[in-house]
Amino acid sequence: MTSVAERLAALVRTIPDFPRPGIQFRDITTLLLDPEGFQLAVDALADSVSGPVDLVAAIEARGFAFGGPLALRLGAGMLLIRKDGKLPGETIAEDYALEYGTDRLAMHVDACAPGKRVLIVDDLLATGGTALAAARLVERAGGTVVGARFIVDLIDLGGSDALRAAGVDSVSLLTYEGG
Repeated sequence: MTSVAERLAALVRTIPDFPRPGIQFRDITTLLLDPEGFQLAVDALADSVSGPVDLVAAIEARGFAFGGPLALRLGAGMLLIRKDGKLPGETIAEDYALEYGTDRLAMHVDACAPGKRVLIVDDLLATGGTALAAARLVERAGGTVVGARFIVDLIDLGGSDALRAAGVDSVSLLTYEGG
């Protein structure tokens, strides 16, 4: 019998030298194409959560693919975390560091009521900058981050350590060495 991680890993495609030489890109689009694998991933993410969740904060764009079904499975609403300038209403925004520069995430100012228990979800965890920016947004709105969930963790890039240092429980279904 194969483990959940082995079954999921078999559905994640590795694309060498993308987006530049030396990078091993972990492509989850092949996982999304397989309905059984997609369901298995959503179920495994949901099973890793203990306690109530009011909102699943899904990070643009691949996090949306997992955020919707995970929110439904957990009986929660879905909060969209998007690149700045993509949401139509009043927003709050948070900068985060990239390898070469910075970027900015935003959410609607009224999307998370104070006291809501929020789970952050994205497809991949690298340095943790994006997830930490999402956590800061939730906290600025008065929400409580109850954890973060990912399909893939590139463990050598330190994202799970950064989340733990910030007090955010982090679970990833698959781990890969290297970047």
